[in-house]
Amino acid sequence: MPTASTATPRRALLRAGLTGATAVGAGISLGAAPASAATPARPQHRPSTPAEALRELAAGNRRWRTYRERHPDEAPAIRTALTSGQHPFAVVLGCVDSRVPPELVFDQGLGDLLTVRSAGEVLDEAVIGSVAYGVLELGIPLVLVLGHQSCGAVKAAVEADASGGRLPAHIQYLADQIRPSIDRTKEGAARVDATIDANVRAVRSRLAAEPDLAAKVASGQLLVAGARYELTSQLVHSVV
Repeated sequence: MPTASTATPRRALLRAGLTGATAVGAGISLGAAPASAATPARPQHRPSTPAEALRELAAGNRRWRTYRERHPDEAPAIRTALTSGQHPFAVVLGCVDSRVPPELVFDQGLGDLLTVRSAGEVLDEAVIGSVAYGVLELGIPLVLVLGHQSCGAVKAAVEADASGGRLPAHIQYLADQIRPSIDRTKEGAARVDATIDANVRAVRSRLAAEPDLAAKVASGQLLVAGARYELTSQLVHSVV
């Protein structure tokens, strides 16, 4: 688990990346000032720090939920340039849910995000290795664990835990991984909702505690953050 000395700077940096954001419900909006829909390309400077990466994701989500998408980095010249290498600025570990594709909800294009997806953001060696590849081999400064409203994997884990039943085949593995995050202080839909956030926090903490990643967090080169996507509003907000 990350120590207080590493957790506090991470949270401070997350708040800094959200400067100017608007409070929404229980969380903080990742929204930024809306961009012109007529602007086809991103700024020439690619995000190279955790704070810059957060701001770019915030701006992209604002475009998405205000229907001002740019659909950046899809032009023929970009496709050609990417044949020689990639320089994504963020790793997004999200759920497999078809309603939450990171490139769309953050309005990003080819070569912008390294996306890793598993049901309920569940970690295993392949998932951790994929995240580590982005950080250690590609030099990505931000890892964002992205949960979402109405997560089916979390709901299944909560219901199986309550009934004592077992889920089919490999789906039980997902429930077993999510179970430690179940918030038993709440009931029904509220339990599922609270567990979604608790699961994001647990996954974020596990990743931040990975030795190679923890060293980069401690040096300020990396931020491991948690967030949640609301299906009803298309808003991404921080989970701290």
